[in-house]
Amino acid sequence: MTALQSPPEPAGTTEPSSSSRRTKRRATALAPRDKLILGLMLGIPALVHIALVWVPAFGSVVLSFSSWDGIGGFEDIEWVGFQNYVDIFTRYPRFWPAFQHNLIWLLFLLVIPTVAGLLLAVLLDRQLRFGRLYQSALYLPMVLSLALVGFIWQLIYQPEQGLLNNVLGTASTDPVNWLGDPDINLYAVLVAAGWRHTGYIMLLYLAGLKSVDPALKEAAALDGANAWQTFFRVTFPVLKPVNVVVLVVTVIEGLRAFDIVYVINKGRNGLELLSVLVTDNIIGESSRIGWGSALAVILLLIALGVIIPRLFQVFREEGRS
Repeated sequence: MTALQSPPEPAGTTEPSSSSRRTKRRATALAPRDKLILGLMLGIPALVHIALVWVPAFGSVVLSFSSWDGIGGFEDIEWVGFQNYVDIFTRYPRFWPAFQHNLIWLLFLLVIPTVAGLLLAVLLDRQLRFGRLYQSALYLPMVLSLALVGFIWQLIYQPEQGLLNNVLGTASTDPVNWLGDPDINLYAVLVAAGWRHTGYIMLLYLAGLKSVDPALKEAAALDGANAWQTFFRVTFPVLKPVNVVVLVVTVIEGLRAFDIVYVINKGRNGLELLSVLVTDNIIGESSRIGWGSALAVILLLIALGVIIPRLFQVFREEGRS
């Protein structure tokens, strides 16, 4: 009687030997030269970012508790604690108008250009004829700097020779001083800033709409949903990551506004903004480094107060799902 032999194991079921595993690890491991290149590619930008962003930000926080005119060494710095913040809130007459103008600026950008950009993105997502041309024309203002936008809209808002008053027919009879009247110049400048910002929001939403799965829209149409119901119940919820990006971009854009008002009238006579006050106190005639740093910290806290709660809400909802 012959002994029973076990059937041969199929090829591929045998475990790799220790030598083959070592060979595989050596093949996947980075060479020292590759590690050096990767370290340089990651390390140099990180160091530049820390040196140009985080170090000045931390320095502003530290200097906000001091009284220093910027002349002399650090041994001449006088530490005053929270006195700069107390003086800004109680004794600085330009602060509260600038704070109010920044809030108006931020609310305007969050509502008007955001809604207009979303509407334009929805229209362009329908594969219109000459859609690429429309996209380029609408995004073109974003390529321009705020200073150049200010110059362009100064020509439009000129009382006697400006385009707007001539179109309205008031250039020769009763010209409106759009940029000189403190009751309306803020809103006139907001129109110019919104004109520039709308194209950027349109591009962000258009990119988000291109990533929406068409099967979702087809399923909603089969269920009897009309265009409005499909957008608000299917498309818009999918755009939640884009909404977060739009919020962050808009808050930063609204709070860092400086160029356009400084070009027009140096941020005075109704166009006061916190960014202008920071500049006036740090490099202006007064040269109060402590006050300017405290204003910069207040501006940073306003931005974080708007952005961080929204980010926590988004992360909490993603964690639940």
